[in-house]
Amino acid sequence: MTVVRLTLAYDGTSFRGWARQPGQRTVAGLLEAALQQVLGVVPRLSVAGRTDAGVHARGQVVSFDVDLDDLDRLRRQLNSMLGPEVVVTDARFASADFDARFSATAREYRYRIDTGAFADPFSARWVWHREGELSVPRMREGAAHLVGEHDFASFCRRPPGDGSTSRRLERLAVGRRGERVEISARANAFLHQMVRALVGTLVVVGAGRLEPDGVVSILAARDRSRSPQMAPAQGLTLERVVYGRRGEPIGVPSPTER
Repeated sequence: MTVVRLTLAYDGTSFRGWARQPGQRTVAGLLEAALQQVLGVVPRLSVAGRTDAGVHARGQVVSFDVDLDDLDRLRRQLNSMLGPEVVVTDARFASADFDARFSATAREYRYRIDTGAFADPFSARWVWHREGELSVPRMREGAAHLVGEHDFASFCRRPPGDGSTSRRLERLAVGRRGERVEISARANAFLHQMVRALVGTLVVVGAGRLEPDGVVSILAARDRSRSPQMAPAQGLTLERVVYGRRGEPIGVPSPTER
């Protein structure tokens, strides 16, 4: 048996998220069905980021154990079956101790907001169209209060049991490209719906309905009801996963921050 590592890009619009669910169309379910046809078995998949319904990926990473010699053939077969909705952008053998989830040292997400007067039909599946000006300086000021290691209970769906809601948010950057506002977030790991809750709060700050330092009291409350709004799923993309002490990039590097 050997460990295979795949990097995936996918349009999450028509999926009920990553994780396999009975009676639901999911990325994992589709990939497992394709792997069964190609390999004759369904390998146990480990995934770096369990994306929610409607969330996309450009650099998702999956690993599994299997007896396999020809990686290029596997990649071609999967892409002919799944593309262009799901595409294997890289396939390689990994070390025996590699695990797509547990070996990751950071994940990077990017959220895209279109502030123009009307939605662009050629990009509407991958951005949140929200008409109206947003103040990037105010959003950056609010974001600065959230960077670091905190309890993000106010910005997530609480995990089952006694799961911790503390995470180390390494970067929360806001930039503008014409009528497009982009927010990038990097952390050691993210909680369920955490990025969408952070984005929704920063949009309220950018619209002038919440002062930038108002995020401090929301964070301190550790109360999900204090977060003012949840950004919709379609604007969010898992851009890349990082491995190793020096941060080996997997997938497409994030654009330069502004």
